[in-house]
Amino acid sequence: MTAEEKREKQKKEEALHASSLRVPRRPPWNAGMSVEELDANEKQAFLSWRRSLASLEENENLVLTPFEKNLDIWRQLWRVLERSDLLVMVVDARDPLFYRCPDLEAYAREIDEHKRTLLLVNKADLLPFSVRQKWADYFRNLGILFLFWSAKAATAVLEGKILQGPWNEQATLQEMDDPDTKIYGRDELLARLQSEAETIVRIRSKSVSSGSGPSNFQSSGGNFAGNSAPKHVVVGFVGYPNVGKSSTINALVGQKRTGVTSTPGKTKHFQTLIMSEKLTLCDCPGLVFPSFSSSRYEMIASGVLPIDRMTEHREAVQVVANRVPRHVIEDVYKINLPKPKPYEPQSRPPLASELLRTYCASRGYVASSGLPDETRAARQILKDYIDGKLTHHEIPPGISDEEGSDQDDAGPSLSKTHQSDSSDTENPAENDGKNTPALEHVLDDLNSFDMANGLAHKKVTVKKPSASASASHKHHKKPQKKKDRSWRIENDGGDGMPVVRVFQKSVNTGPLKTG
Repeated sequence: MTAEEKREKQKKEEALHASSLRVPRRPPWNAGMSVEELDANEKQAFLSWRRSLASLEENENLVLTPFEKNLDIWRQLWRVLERSDLLVMVVDARDPLFYRCPDLEAYAREIDEHKRTLLLVNKADLLPFSVRQKWADYFRNLGILFLFWSAKAATAVLEGKILQGPWNEQATLQEMDDPDTKIYGRDELLARLQSEAETIVRIRSKSVSSGSGPSNFQSSGGNFAGNSAPKHVVVGFVGYPNVGKSSTINALVGQKRTGVTSTPGKTKHFQTLIMSEKLTLCDCPGLVFPSFSSSRYEMIASGVLPIDRMTEHREAVQVVANRVPRHVIEDVYKINLPKPKPYEPQSRPPLASELLRTYCASRGYVASSGLPDETRAARQILKDYIDGKLTHHEIPPGISDEEGSDQDDAGPSLSKTHQSDSSDTENPAENDGKNTPALEHVLDDLNSFDMANGLAHKKVTVKKPSASASASHKHHKKPQKKKDRSWRIENDGGDGMPVVRVFQKSVNTGPLKTG
């Protein structure tokens, strides 16, 4: 089964079990329940949820994200959902759909039908304006509330730093007046969050005053009273680890209130941050929601799994090499990657072994064994990929303008190679030695490719010397003297049995007499 067939089968299995991926729900409760009873109900509901996902984990055709298995972390998410008037889900702009959890939005509406979820697209300054416009159209068509934001840029503005690299190139695009595609600043984002939360509270207060409000909603402290303006609103922040949620909180607060690190899962407990008399931010620990993924290495490259726990570095680096164009890698690292062989597709991405060895050679990374330190190089490349030094982005589903153009550009070259191959087989005499590489060169390239990727056999084939070489070797060899052992064994009778010849000494008759 080829890789494409496996991926097609995996997609069918994912579509079949998509309804089983649910966020654990908190069981119904009321203020009259005891602590022991509430704890037992939550543990039982959480255990039932874990059992429902156990069958999906045992399915060989599915790859699940390492979702959070700690009940205490999910309890903090439940508290944030119940307290918040507006739920903000922080996602990475380079692949928003990977970090989005639609079931969490549905769960928020189950708690309160008026509660809304805002998609805060962080690191939006890494996207070209055309790609940002496509994502804005995609979210708008689906009715998703969204905002583009950059915690790194907002923090730099607070500290008075000048951004360099890809962030500085996007500075001119900030002048666009379109509220859907613009990247919001700190003050603009705070004002927008407060206005959205106040709108939700007003709608809820009207429904409660008319008697049509939800009966299972737990009020967070008198946020609404009749038709009067809301006195206080709460905005909750949730999201995957390492998407910039803590950086966003620190940029909005104006000082470091939560720990920021590249290692996912730094925040352990939810925090309540009072911004003003009317606005409070509630930060939830980053947790991994249950969803499908193509492989474990994709989750490492996406920052969901820690880089330091990586055991097979080449597979994770290959994900980066497949996503980032070849010329971008060469321009960023100032290196020249090996070109594809004549018999390979010229548009193929670089191999992980080629990228790692070239990077080690340019940086002088050598392990204690004397070989290139590929593990150190892999960690640095993955960190640059997550931090945005190696630029990449995903296109919204259903929009294949750029992908189609890329395929059109790559298609004729591939078809030409296939046509040339077929013509070579049909007319071998005409094209012999013109376009096709010599067989010896092709075999040498294949052997070098196997050696570079660790595919060569450990058994070494010893070449037999030729007749002339052996003759010359014998000619220069020092002649050895043959020892004469014929006196020990001899076959005189010819019957095949060896005969031992014995020499007898003369009998000693006494002392010699001298005259």
